[in-house]
Amino acid sequence: QVQLVESGGGLVQAGGSLRLSCAASGRTFSTYAMAWFRQPPGKEREFVAAINWSGGSTNYADSVKGRFTISRDKVANTVYLQMNGLKPDDTAVYYCNALKYYSSNTPPSPGNYWGQGTQVTVSS
Repeated sequence: QVQLVESGGGLVQAGGSLRLSCAASGRTFSTYAMAWFRQPPGKEREFVAAINWSGGSTNYADSVKGRFTISRDKVANTVYLQMNGLKPDDTAVYYCNALKYYSSNTPPSPGNYWGQGTQVTVSS
């Protein structure tokens, strides 16, 4: 069992930065690949970024490549999403997810464990 709690969302102007955190509990957290998904208003949930269990491999949606960075701290049981160069299209609720399977070159399917989400709003 893994429990996930996101934080760090907020309101920011276009071009600004935010860092999201996902604090995980559960003894098996370090064995999971982790990911961030987001759900823009009125749209389906979509993949943003993923990181494998060791932190040595990452995968990004084309829309965020070069702007967002996913990382993990296995000691702190936390996954981060550093978001730079934010755009109004990045406005969404951002969710942390523990993946069943990780891929370095295709968007992963989400696993069963989700956080409650954190709102990110980017104003123009």
